[in-house]
Amino acid sequence: MAENGDTVDIDGGIMEGGGQILRICTSLSCLLGIRVRVLKIRAGRSTPGLRPQHLSGLEIVRDLCSGQLDKAEIGSTEINFTPGRIKGGALTADTKTAGSVCLLLQVSLPCMLFAASPSELLLRGGTNAEMAPQIDYTTMVFKPITERFSFKFDCDIRRRGYYPRGGGEVLVRVSPVKHLKPINLIERGSVTKIYGRAFVAGVLPYKMVKDMSSAAVRSIRREVKDIHVNIQTVQEPNDRATGNGSGIIVVAETDTGCVFAGSALGKRGVPADKVGSEAADILLRNLRHGGCVDEFLQDQLILFMALADGTSRLRTGPLTLHTETAIHFTEQLTKARFTVTKDTDTECCIIECQGIGLQNPSV
Repeated sequence: MAENGDTVDIDGGIMEGGGQILRICTSLSCLLGIRVRVLKIRAGRSTPGLRPQHLSGLEIVRDLCSGQLDKAEIGSTEINFTPGRIKGGALTADTKTAGSVCLLLQVSLPCMLFAASPSELLLRGGTNAEMAPQIDYTTMVFKPITERFSFKFDCDIRRRGYYPRGGGEVLVRVSPVKHLKPINLIERGSVTKIYGRAFVAGVLPYKMVKDMSSAAVRSIRREVKDIHVNIQTVQEPNDRATGNGSGIIVVAETDTGCVFAGSALGKRGVPADKVGSEAADILLRNLRHGGCVDEFLQDQLILFMALADGTSRLRTGPLTLHTETAIHFTEQLTKARFTVTKDTDTECCIIECQGIGLQNPSV
């Protein structure tokens, strides 16, 4: 697919300067049949270059499209990627660490939607990792909102894995689509439901779950008085979790179908009630701005908006650097056009995108 045209050079050290640039550019390279060379990979991080989860993400996209990947090893700050035809099929991606399976899904999902046949992807690594969405965020927030682009994917959490061992396992099934429909997420509506999930795994005491959950409910109650908060408290069964871990996610839904979340993971030395109130505070902060998505979902929708057949419109809170980065590199590779309009009265922005209407020739 990439025999024509020059290689596009990507500066991985600008703007957000992290793994997100690599994920967006590799996905789009695969989808559009464009050769890319990514330089200065993760130059903005304390340990620059590829970490195991980034390498796994590159390898899964390479395998999905029988592409060619050069210079890719742990610590590399430059890679070359030449994509082939996206075929789909059954594949495994293993970070062999607690590297996030959710970030592996981020880079591979758009490619699987435009594959020649259904894909079944076994992802191994951390399901609830720092500096990445928790798997619960992926299933409770990312999934229902991205499926508005008119596709479906199935996410089966077979085993959870935590830092530092990893060992989690998630099976993702995706059927290809002809094209993506644009989304229109402009009306925030009123919050109708607040719920969540607090968990402990391994040797950690169940009391921590109760403390996280109660603290989260108390924090939410201070601002949202008239909605019942239903947090499920879970002791993960030993055969469904590897290692010790704890955490919580709290989710709010509105009557227009918007979904927001705040989440936090337990850390050594941090009291469980602090973890619960941190997650609640993040949720409340994202409900205050009046946008239709939380700060974590903004940038994850940009690539889908660019591929969609038509104009997507999205009301967000304040634009994050991740989102500005996503727009910059997506425009560079797709030629889709984004406009961002700031609302002078609120902190909100409207992101509008005329998508390129990518078609899947196999469907």
